Amino acid sequence: MNVIETKDLTKTYKRFKKKEGLRGSLEGLWKREYEEKTAVSHMDLEIAKGEFVGLIGPNGAGKTTLIKMLTGIIAPTSGSIDVLGFYPNDLKNKFKEQYAVVMGQKSQLFFELTVNDTLRLFKEIYGISEQVYQKNKEFYTELFDVKGLMDVQVRTLSLGERMKMELIVALLHNPQILFLDEPTIGLDAIAAKQMRRFLKEVNEEKGTTILLTSHYMEDIKSLCERSIVINHGAKIYDGNTQELFHKYQRNKKLTVSFEKPVDDFEMPEGAVILEESPMKKVFRINLETVNATMHDIMRYEPIDITIEEDEIGTVVERIYQEGSVKHA
Repeated sequence: MNVIETKDLTKTYKRFKKKEGLRGSLEGLWKREYEEKTAVSHMDLEIAKGEFVGLIGPNGAGKTTLIKMLTGIIAPTSGSIDVLGFYPNDLKNKFKEQYAVVMGQKSQLFFELTVNDTLRLFKEIYGISEQVYQKNKEFYTELFDVKGLMDVQVRTLSLGERMKMELIVALLHNPQILFLDEPTIGLDAIAAKQMRRFLKEVNEEKGTTILLTSHYMEDIKSLCERSIVINHGAKIYDGNTQELFHKYQRNKKLTVSFEKPVDDFEMPEGAVILEESPMKKVFRINLETVNATMHDIMRYEPIDITIEEDEIGTVVERIYQEGSVKHA
């Protein structure tokens, strides 16, 4: 059963172009020039109930625009769109009661209220019964381990704590679909790992369909069995996440730190040097040579080694350049 279906979905904008200076402003009053920008282009999409799907691509690819169309915030220019049997832009209350949106850069919390009062306010907004409210509140406060924060003002919470509350507020009314736009942005490694664990449990325990956009490789790889790659508003990949990264992720970035200066460090063959000093070496190597390189590095007795994968933007660019398109 599909909960999201789009066919040939397209969104274009007209942007006003103004010439520089006062003269340009005056000319713009009488004769306006516009340029057309396509944010989403002919998007065909099917997402089944209970799926956890990653939506990835560089900035400006059209990810957020797509989510805004799926939630009814903006209307499509053309094409068909069906979410839970509704046309989203009709903004029917029955539809709005069945989804939730969490954006890492935009809060829906009331900062001057306590957490308890904020949750109670959303209970009234969504018309949640007292029984369901108490049951969900108990489940999520225990899951997120935030029972000790219920009586403090939202504005006093740390970023990690606030993001937990954002999710609880979003999930309080048992939505069928949860749209997540960069939920781990700005979080430290520990908080981001906790967030991923919570989201996985919500998907598995509640059967909530989740559509996640993120620039963090670990978010997508650890949570999403399926990934959809968008670039310039068009879908260029739709398929298995592991297959995607196995095929297009080819390099690793190594950061090696030493307690004492190392002047005789030999860079691995084929390495691309990104930063080099007596106390620190940063370079990129081919994925297949990582194990051998790690073995060689240990003879220099490093105090720390960090291994990072290609950024999502690099992977997307590689897919786009090689012209590979896969449909589920």
